Amino acid sequence: MELGLRGRVAIVAAASKGLGRAVAEELAREGAEIAICARTAADLKATALQIQAASGREVFWQAVDVGNASDVTRFVGDVERRFGRVDICVTNTGGPPSKLFSATTIDDWRVWTDQLLMSTVYFAQETLLRMKKNKWGRFLTITSYSVKQPVEGLLLSNSLRAGVTGLVRTLANEYGAHGITVNNVCPGYTRTDRLDDLAGMMAGRTGATPEEVFAGWKKLIPAGRLGTPEEFAAVVAFLASEKAGYVNGVSLAIDGGTTRSLL
Repeated sequence: MELGLRGRVAIVAAASKGLGRAVAEELAREGAEIAICARTAADLKATALQIQAASGREVFWQAVDVGNASDVTRFVGDVERRFGRVDICVTNTGGPPSKLFSATTIDDWRVWTDQLLMSTVYFAQETLLRMKKNKWGRFLTITSYSVKQPVEGLLLSNSLRAGVTGLVRTLANEYGAHGITVNNVCPGYTRTDRLDDLAGMMAGRTGATPEEVFAGWKKLIPAGRLGTPEEFAAVVAFLASEKAGYVNGVSLAIDGGTTRSLL
């Protein structure tokens, strides 16, 4: 299927590894010009070179703390100066640690509010007006299936990503008339380094082994297996495409059927 992404300019945050990297790779394969950011410059540069070599598309990269408004402003401005426009923005960030409420500090709440919620606000502020000017845009947030069904032990993620979902639904209403769609993509258990780290955290707290944690997760998934970053990225690429112009305000779980709710 021709997705109509050739020549589009796409920003992907937290793209040096994991789901963000898979999304950047998929968009590049579809012919988009790619701009990626993450905290660690060395990892980001290596990823950019690998994507560029594999796809033949230009990849712009910049080290950015997405929880810092001035970093995001600088990055988006530099992307526009480099490519002349911004068409697609995929927000993303590393996930918070697994903690119970009793072990969560006020500083934890502040740090992860900036990383999960405010980072999305910063990217929306910088990209949506640019998309509105061009009368076309795709704004996508990567959160978690926990916005539909809270996950035990993920207090910060359950709470703050729900705020992102409310923001997405409201922005979809405000910008839909301008050729812009705003959607939320909600991964379930997908085999990334983040999932390995999370299994280790939960094992340390419960006394189980990481292997037992993974086995427990697989029992929750009707598909009987973990997802792959490539499967996730393919869905994001479709939502970012010309073909998905009538999909707006959706929180789509990509979780192998883990979410039990009707919506």
